[in-house]
Amino acid sequence: MRAIDTNVLVRLITADNASQTASCVEFVRKGAWVSVLALAETMWVLATVYGQTSAGVAAAVEMLLDNTHLTVQDSDVVAAALHLFRSRPSLGFSDCLILELARKAGHWPLGTLDRSLGKVGGAQKL
Repeated sequence: MRAIDTNVLVRLITADNASQTASCVEFVRKGAWVSVLALAETMWVLATVYGQTSAGVAAAVEMLLDNTHLTVQDSDVVAAALHLFRSRPSLGFSDCLILELARKAGHWPLGTLDRSLGKVGGAQKL
């Protein structure tokens, strides 16, 4: 299966460049794999460069999970991270994803210096 990077995901979500968006849509029409790293980078770009709110970031993740042409790596983990993020958007999606990846791998508690993240089950404030 093909894979796509952050730039393709950003174009698919924002559709802010018509010709690039069309190329991206055509490329993923045959199916494409999305790594959790590309997903995390994309959500960071949406929040910091495009000024998306937490709700906008959550909607973008959900859209990618629901896209019939995309296979998101560890989609169960991404869905769990999305659920946590929606309940505690101040954490940031990437932090939620890191925690859920560690949880799935059985490597926890997740040590963190982040006060908010340290209050979540499975994390430990250092």
